[in-house]
Amino acid sequence: MNCEIDIKNAVDVLKKGGVILYPTDTVWGIGCDATNEEAVRRVYEIKKRCDAKSMLCLVDTPDRIQRYFRTVPDVAWDLMDCATEPLTVILPDANGVAPSLLAEDGSLGVRVTREEFSRQLCYRLQKPLVSTSANISGEPTARYFREISQEIIDRMDYVVQFRRGDTKPHKPSSIVKLGLKGEVTVIRK
Repeated sequence: MNCEIDIKNAVDVLKKGGVILYPTDTVWGIGCDATNEEAVRRVYEIKKRCDAKSMLCLVDTPDRIQRYFRTVPDVAWDLMDCATEPLTVILPDANGVAPSLLAEDGSLGVRVTREEFSRQLCYRLQKPLVSTSANISGEPTARYFREISQEIIDRMDYVVQFRRGDTKPHKPSSIVKLGLKGEVTVIRK
């Protein structure tokens, strides 16, 4: 399938509130429109994950981050600019996304994707895209498409064709949490 058609099909499903399986700048992800509460709840159900454990979002540009957070500490921009590997930043005071995505303290993890396919998904959706690893909660993260369980695949509204044969090792992003005053806590290296 043509990559352009794959992106169009995935975005069409996302705009209708569907859930997709797609390659990201790290591992394969389960995704949906981060502003659609019903779709987000469905992702939690698919992963068999308690909604007290928040999920992160991908965006296509740093500018989009400002639309979904009331305050972005200056250090966030420095960290994202300096990152040479995928970096998820947990920021305080998120708004405009499905409430079940937020941690108890109102924070949300967000990552600007530099990988072209997922960046195009975010750009064409014009909203943050939920990105959570394509596995049942507590099970190992699938490193490649072929390691994703059939149970996950069967519950998707759309499974992206692009990169299914990829065997290049990918790993989850680093994660740092930032406080309102710029306090930095490393969650995962």
